Amino acid sequence: MTKGVTDGAGRPAYRRGAARRIALATALVCALGTGVLAVPVAAHADPRPPEPSPSPSASGTRSLEDVHKEVERLYRKAEAATDSYNAASEQERLQEKSVADLARQITTTQQRLDRLRGQVGALARAQYRGGALTPRTQLFFSDSPETFINGVTLARKGEQATRGLLAQVTATRADLGRYAKAAEDRRKTLEGDRKKKEAAKKEIEAQLEAAKKLESRLAEKERQRLRELEEERARQAQEKWLATDAGKGVMNVSAGGSSAATGDAGRVVAFASAQIGKNYVWGAEGPDTFDCSGLTLKAWAAAGRAIPRTSQEQWRQLPKVDVKDMRPGDLVIYYADASHVGVYAGDGMIVHAPRPGRQVTRAGAGSMPILGVVRPG
Repeated sequence: MTKGVTDGAGRPAYRRGAARRIALATALVCALGTGVLAVPVAAHADPRPPEPSPSPSASGTRSLEDVHKEVERLYRKAEAATDSYNAASEQERLQEKSVADLARQITTTQQRLDRLRGQVGALARAQYRGGALTPRTQLFFSDSPETFINGVTLARKGEQATRGLLAQVTATRADLGRYAKAAEDRRKTLEGDRKKKEAAKKEIEAQLEAAKKLESRLAEKERQRLRELEEERARQAQEKWLATDAGKGVMNVSAGGSSAATGDAGRVVAFASAQIGKNYVWGAEGPDTFDCSGLTLKAWAAAGRAIPRTSQEQWRQLPKVDVKDMRPGDLVIYYADASHVGVYAGDGMIVHAPRPGRQVTRAGAGSMPILGVVRPG
């Protein structure tokens, strides 16, 4: 067997050659790799147009327009919840009055029942003192026919009185039971109204907190711009409405000089106008703060007319008139859910309590979507 060639360290010579070849190959690959990485890659244009960068706002990415829409949405939800709160408060007041009325009826009926029981007891005691014989049996032992005949008549009257007295006792007991059941039902309804009121309150507070938090993130300039944006939108809406048949009709009436507020309507407009500058507070009916329907409620109260508490009930219960025929003192109902209301003051303007963070003010009657018009008197 032939012995292989070795290097000075005793390793086979072919292994040493292989190692050199591997080292050279590795160096070549590294050199090529470096060259490839160093060559610039040709850039290709993105076929899609670049998206516009949003304006800085509360979130840092949303435009002021988006913030405006979101704030308006939150305040609108709060106003709708305020109407629910006011409705539940009114029902609670009515139920409390009903429970109090029933309590008085129960007391009166119980006193009557006690008196009737006393009369029945007196009758029973009198019969007991008369002996074991019934009145009819005692008549047979009368001393004379005349006494017997008179006694029969009196006995019949006594029996009729007794039956009547017992019937009254039975009826009074039934009344007492009915009043007690009605009172219990009213209490349950009252509890339900209170729960609705509490749920509406939580909804209001949640929406207001969200809106305030969103507005608080705005810089002072953005807050001012947001206010200007609201005013601009209201102005555009008013101009658009004035161009409609309804708006033209209303302004034609004003131009004819027949839109001046007089009588009850004059008192309504005068009261509402006197509140301008006072803060909006949900659930408030004055004298220092108002919500939208609290203002209209008190305005018509100043004219001696009671109207429903909420804008939704004002829309549902009060007589409706065509928008183009509105007169000062009429109530203009806004939005599809009838959640806002203002007093028409003439010349295409209303007085209303807008929303939290705002004050009672004058505004264009067409600055919000009109649902319809009602005339309390």
